[in-house]
Amino acid sequence: MKKFIDPLKEHWPELLKRPTQTYEQIESTVEEVFKEVAIYGDIAVRKYVKQFDKAVLESLSVSSESVESAKNQLTDELKSAIILAKANIETFHRSQITEIKKVQTTEGVTCWQEKRPIEKVGLYIPGGTAPLFSTILMLAIPAKIAGCKEVIMCTPSDAEGNIHPAILFTAQLCGIDKIYRIGGIQAIAAMTFGTETIAKVYKLFGPGNQFVTVAKQMALKYGVGIDLPAGPSELLVFADETANARFMAADLLSQAEHGTDSQVILVSRSLTMMDEIEKEIGMQLPLLPRKEIASKAIENSKLIYCGSDKSAIELINCYAPEHLIISTVNSKKVLPEIINAGSVFIGNYTPESAGDYASGTNHTLPTNGFARNFSGVNLDAFQKALTFQEISERGLTNIGPAIEAMADAEGLFAHKNAVSLRLKEIRNNIVARDDQK
Repeated sequence: MKKFIDPLKEHWPELLKRPTQTYEQIESTVEEVFKEVAIYGDIAVRKYVKQFDKAVLESLSVSSESVESAKNQLTDELKSAIILAKANIETFHRSQITEIKKVQTTEGVTCWQEKRPIEKVGLYIPGGTAPLFSTILMLAIPAKIAGCKEVIMCTPSDAEGNIHPAILFTAQLCGIDKIYRIGGIQAIAAMTFGTETIAKVYKLFGPGNQFVTVAKQMALKYGVGIDLPAGPSELLVFADETANARFMAADLLSQAEHGTDSQVILVSRSLTMMDEIEKEIGMQLPLLPRKEIASKAIENSKLIYCGSDKSAIELINCYAPEHLIISTVNSKKVLPEIINAGSVFIGNYTPESAGDYASGTNHTLPTNGFARNFSGVNLDAFQKALTFQEISERGLTNIGPAIEAMADAEGLFAHKNAVSLRLKEIRNNIVARDDQK
């Protein structure tokens, strides 16, 4: 890891660059796949599954028999762990259900908001170097709570066309029965346009590599919504002398093992703690089964000393990390100052892994600085908010003249007239009622 001591603010943008390719470098490949899938459907999907995943598939769908047999391939311990995580994630996401609240903005003018589920959603579950069955929990659970009518799932298979049994077990546990053995750009394209086998969806969810991220952004051009730009994983740890160096090193490595393009950063006000964490990384790294992947990620990672809490917090907000661990003596005081982060983990005993799996929060989070303007996936991501208003005669009498004045000022006569006609009728009705008395 490269070490930086109190870097000048003007150097931060260069210092905090992600080790990712630009959109332009990837765009041409994504465009080519999209065009072919849009025209040739399943034929193009199979072509790219063979090219990228090295799998020759007769059927893109996962059979119900494969899903059923997955149960018997997992240990009871793992199944129990997944069930426990599901319960916690459900509890947290159900707490996000909001009640309908009607508000009278003016006498006779009632406004309210109601949530409606997005009818058709597509979930992308990475399965390249690691089968991320935990992502199914993070996406399928809020989709079901929200009431989405159609939920389909794409995930890459191995070269033999097999999908990890934990992915199939978790999908069934969450009530997903439309599962397709497709990964990468071709999966996003298939759900964007629809094919003979795969339904077109209204919104795409799920993390992935840089190619998947750019593919999701391209899907927006074709009228398909996305949850957020979720690319290579990243973690920033803010630690002082009260942090446990072993724990912090383990956390940094936990994200480094995600992929060679992952990035981890340590920010500290203690040079001693920086040295201790660096030594711990050196001791723990060789013991990891995925040490080759983690080692390459560590090459892109940094140790940064800041001379004050103020500069450290400014740097954190500038980086806008996907995951942020705060292990300092004044962690609680720091929290109100954190503006840009996907998910925050507080104290020595709150590992980032907890959020990845079983604490209850969602692990599908904005990366690459998008935490400045995106939230992580939550229940609202699977819903649309519709506004309603109901206006009585008294209400229109109260606000009508203001509407007429504003429409007139904008030169929109038909807008004004739609109110004027009603106000005239209201006045006539009042006169008629008075005459009858």
